[in-house]
Amino acid sequence: MSEFSKSSLNKVVRGPKRAHYDRALINEILDSHFLCHVPYVHENTSIVIPTAYGRKNDTIFIHGSLKNRMLLSLLDQEKVSLTVTHLDGLVLARSVFHHSVNYRSVVAFGTPRLVNDSDEKMEALEIITENIIAGRWAEARIPNEKELNGTLVIAIEITEASAKVREFEAMDELADQDLDIWAGVLELEVNAGRVVKNQDCKEGIETPASVKNFKFQNREVQGR
Repeated sequence: MSEFSKSSLNKVVRGPKRAHYDRALINEILDSHFLCHVPYVHENTSIVIPTAYGRKNDTIFIHGSLKNRMLLSLLDQEKVSLTVTHLDGLVLARSVFHHSVNYRSVVAFGTPRLVNDSDEKMEALEIITENIIAGRWAEARIPNEKELNGTLVIAIEITEASAKVREFEAMDELADQDLDIWAGVLELEVNAGRVVKNQDCKEGIETPASVKNFKFQNREVQGR
């Protein structure tokens, strides 16, 4: 299916004109980020934790230690959710009331399962690593058996998802358009900064290709 079906969970109620259920767009937003926020409940308290992720088809992989409270709590839930957000611009209207932001976001829901198979677990860690910085998996030492056994990996099989996108200029009241106040959008981008080599790096080791070529993907969705 090219779109996710609407349900009581993923249907966008507020601002439905900004809602998208297209799988291609949802995957595009997911694949151009590597940090998601995952909610869970512990001792009757809702907690939201940021964590790295990677995607393969309709499966999202996340990982942590064997005693990771969030991951263990997720395994006790029949269905879990996660959110991914790109902040693309500050929308500055003439009135403070109409200030906003341009963004692309995804809320996904799915069934969690523990990844026990060693081959799938290794593949999941590669997918997460490559989603963060492409090419790094081949440059670094991969996890050994002890490290692999000490890592908890969860696969979230996405069953429902929706995207919400705002990519417009400021929208003022007609009466405010005659005010001598600037209005527009301050676009925001995430770019790589300085490359700082470890002090204990051996002499002569050059900066790897994954670092030189790193680019935080900020894809356009205009026209969708």
